[in-house]
Amino acid sequence: MSLNDAHAFAFSLATTLMVAIVIFKAGDGTHSVTPITEFDGDAEVVAEIDPFAS
Repeated sequence: MSLNDAHAFAFSLATTLMVAIVIFKAGDGTHSVTPITEFDGDAEVVAEIDPFAS
């Protein structure tokens, strides 16, 4: 997905699930999102969205 779509999806997930979400760039150049607890660190982190941060 595009970076703009990934940001929108990550924000929606973070606020709905109330968990921190990481946006990462996959090896093929696309972006994806996952809960930070599920991220294994094998890809480039683009952003983190934390619903509890001020």
